Amino acid sequence: MQAQTHPAFTFLATCPTGMELLLVDELAALGATPGKTTVSGVHFEASVAVAYRACLWSRLANRIVLCLAREDGIETPEQLRAASAAIDWRHHLLPGRTLAVGFNGRSDAIRHTGFGAQVVKDGVVDRLQADGQERPDVDPQQPDLVIYASLHRGRLTLGIDFSGESLHRRGYRRDVGHAPLKENLAAALLIRSGWPELAKQGAALVDPLCGAGTLLIEGAMMAADRAPNLQRERFGFHGWANHDADAWRELKREAEARASIGRKRCRNRIYGFDRSPPALAAAKANAMRAGIPALIQLEGAGLGELRRPAELDATANGLILTNPPYGERLGELPELVGLYATLGERVKEAFPGWHLAVFTANPDLGHRLGMRAYKHYSLRNGPLNARLLLIQVPGSEASGSAPESMPRGQAADARGKRPEPSAPAAPPPPVRSEGAQMFANRLEKNQRRLRKWLKRSGVSCYRLYDADMPEYALAIDVYGDHVHVQEYAAPRSVNAAQAQRRLHDALSVIPDALEVDPAKIVIKRRERQSGRGQYQRQDSRGERFEVQEGPARLWVNLRDYLDTGLFLDHRPVRRRLAELAAGKRFLNLFCYTATATVHAALGSGKGTETSGASDSVSVDMSNTYLDWAQDNFALNGLDPRRHRLVRDDCFRWLETATSQFDVIFMDPPTFSNSKKMTDNTLDVQRDHGRLVRLAMARLAPGGTLIFSNNQRRFVLDADLAEEFAVDNISADTFDPDFQRRPDLHHCFVISHRESK
Repeated sequence: MQAQTHPAFTFLATCPTGMELLLVDELAALGATPGKTTVSGVHFEASVAVAYRACLWSRLANRIVLCLAREDGIETPEQLRAASAAIDWRHHLLPGRTLAVGFNGRSDAIRHTGFGAQVVKDGVVDRLQADGQERPDVDPQQPDLVIYASLHRGRLTLGIDFSGESLHRRGYRRDVGHAPLKENLAAALLIRSGWPELAKQGAALVDPLCGAGTLLIEGAMMAADRAPNLQRERFGFHGWANHDADAWRELKREAEARASIGRKRCRNRIYGFDRSPPALAAAKANAMRAGIPALIQLEGAGLGELRRPAELDATANGLILTNPPYGERLGELPELVGLYATLGERVKEAFPGWHLAVFTANPDLGHRLGMRAYKHYSLRNGPLNARLLLIQVPGSEASGSAPESMPRGQAADARGKRPEPSAPAAPPPPVRSEGAQMFANRLEKNQRRLRKWLKRSGVSCYRLYDADMPEYALAIDVYGDHVHVQEYAAPRSVNAAQAQRRLHDALSVIPDALEVDPAKIVIKRRERQSGRGQYQRQDSRGERFEVQEGPARLWVNLRDYLDTGLFLDHRPVRRRLAELAAGKRFLNLFCYTATATVHAALGSGKGTETSGASDSVSVDMSNTYLDWAQDNFALNGLDPRRHRLVRDDCFRWLETATSQFDVIFMDPPTFSNSKKMTDNTLDVQRDHGRLVRLAMARLAPGGTLIFSNNQRRFVLDADLAEEFAVDNISADTFDPDFQRRPDLHHCFVISHRESK
């Protein structure tokens, strides 16, 4: 049975959300008559030949479906099976052919797509067998015919999938790079950016962060009039009983002729830059498979090296379209703020008067470009809501000086060898907002204030800034050549967008102000924690490095946990413990990573144990932090036979311990509700009296307990001062870098009263 090409049928074209109106225009241009649009779909009327053309030429659609039935009120498996059996499938599936069902959607009774597909298949088989046709085999991998079934809010759509594999899979992209765009999304970005019209004018296309080259390849295929699915060998309609082979051959022949002519006539210059050799290798291979390698020129270069290619004269116009990283996780922002700023500065300098289009899921980063978008379009990139920002790059200066150019011959096409990169040039300094400049000035002021103390003390890990300016609510700590930034969560009264913009302002300033690599800046958001929230894993990179504090060598990890393994504000307390513990028995309760024990064991000497504690016990409930403590011990050569680590609840351990100690350090968390605790919860304000008394029971005569906590509003139990000698030394336990926050912790020296 062979259908004529002229009768009109009803079809459904599916697409990613946000591309429906573009798809309407595209289908009309291909000869279809668009009808109703739905979320992620467009209904249209067309002949079979036009539907074939849509499969071949659509740059936007995922699937082209021949609609056979639409029925409302489908909720149960029985109703779904009956609706599937109501169609005469003999007109669509030839005897001996295989089938598969692609099902999407759900109802209260049909909750799994696999189950829905099985029910539809059963209905199809019921009808075929009732009509005397043999039962077809199901082939989920390479079926002859794919049945499309969609159930949404009780409405069932059944049809034949003319596409087969999703049309966005052009076949050229096997090496996808790190963060690939789907091909039809890339095509939509190009269309929204005005590339089809610009291409006809001979304009150039540049992607300065090209990755695997998807934007460039899709742009080249548009410029060369190449059908996006020309290389696909099989479509879903090939297994359809009414397939019109003659019509298909004619359409493909026409497309091949257009591609040949278009490739020869194409005069557009298309350039891709990326600093990643694997990404460029993937782009080269993808361009080769797409059949347009000669149209794309690739070069290994970072954004700071971006130049106007010498082949383009000063009057040439074009489009810069790119999909930079978005910073989906907070910790990625430090590098990205600088990246977006550099992108804006390099484009303004090298491509004045051009069109810039930036696709990002973080519009706040778009502000770092330093240019205002005159239009933006909302699209989705997978699960992310994103925007395409369209920007007119300002024209060249009145002096008429030509923009910088790459040395002629530096770019190589996708078939050739990559040239030697030109010497990188530093990008111009970004233009700072007034607030950002004030923030930079404060950082420089704080550096000057601390400089003499840092040089004299040898301290390399310190706090540089702690919400000195209320608008920039950050804590900034320096760890050698790394910087740890903590953003204090803004109250609800503060506009979230404004807070985000100020954070980006700060991150744009820090690399220059502190002369630090943005890759070594780590940012976290500090919020009120419940239980042991501050100890929970934030990341899993395992990136730790060694720092020096006095004679102690210590491991820190800036990324994986909210805290870093080293409480900087306790630096003076650790020095005091090192002096107190010389030749004595030392106990560290709630020891965390046992940095205090390391200092106590080393003493105030230079890396030997001779001046430190004679032995020590360090107690904590966390295996993670005890392992970290063990690594700190090993780094400093501490003898594990003399310096023991104990995993236990400190309450329970104190209640059962029999040993006595000359120096005890106790720094409990403000609150904990760990299931490992005997009493389930610890509240330092409520429970400190009991804790102190238990610790004092283990303190030898003449010994010293140093009790510390970071409960801002902490008040010591008055009865303790009656029972023991108590000295509040909090004011003496802050070095110059923490003197702005005298309530950051409270510290007491407690000892037994002398007997009268």
